[in-house]
Amino acid sequence: MAAQSGRLLIALATYNERDNIAPLVADILRWAPGSDILITDDDSPDGTGAVADTLAAAHDCVRVVHRPGKLGLGTAYLGAIHYALDHGYDLLATMDADSSHVPCHLPALIAGMDRHDVMIGSRYVPGGGVVNWPLSRRCLSRMTNWLVRFQLRLPARDTSSGYRCYRVELLRRVNLDAFLSRGYSFLQEMLQRCVGAGARVGETPIVFIDRRAGHSKAGLGEMARSLFVLLRLCWRALWNRSPAMRADTRPKRHAA
Repeated sequence: MAAQSGRLLIALATYNERDNIAPLVADILRWAPGSDILITDDDSPDGTGAVADTLAAAHDCVRVVHRPGKLGLGTAYLGAIHYALDHGYDLLATMDADSSHVPCHLPALIAGMDRHDVMIGSRYVPGGGVVNWPLSRRCLSRMTNWLVRFQLRLPARDTSSGYRCYRVELLRRVNLDAFLSRGYSFLQEMLQRCVGAGARVGETPIVFIDRRAGHSKAGLGEMARSLFVLLRLCWRALWNRSPAMRADTRPKRHAA
């Protein structure tokens, strides 16, 4: 699969995923043979980094980057983007490392790159869905996606999915130095910047399965920070679209 579509790098950002990372890598190698895997570990206290090093020793296609602490999902993905740019990859895919993103969807995700510059594994297109989420979380996710999609004018139903594939040539046209986001809101901001760079966006259905082991990293603090950044992004988009609001900032001319 990877050979037909070009060189493929699959990026995984890890923090305390010791029990998930080895089976996930095995599944990726099954569903995306010929791809390379980049694991970025934020000094996980549970020893995820050591497990990742063992996987790299066993598989030539696995690389590991160790960071000194928990620096955020967005910065991990930015690092993966720079890695893909520097090492001549054609496609960059991202996945959650907690096994909620099932690798069996990778073939459809990559196949969509024949017609698109960004492909999203979507929970909210026909055929997609979520397993093991309470109703409150489902409603919050759908409401947030609708609001961000409307305000940022994003041509996707699932703007917060981290199961994606990017054409690396497109990423060369994206300004990677001016991101507001460092956490989960990076996903919406990245999509907005890709659309601004002229990306053709497609979606393929996935079934999102809540994590099998470990604990969620999306605590209240991280959720609050991401919401704040999303509000800033929406406000900035609204400001840029409104001639009346921009006119208020122009210097007023006074009669002599």
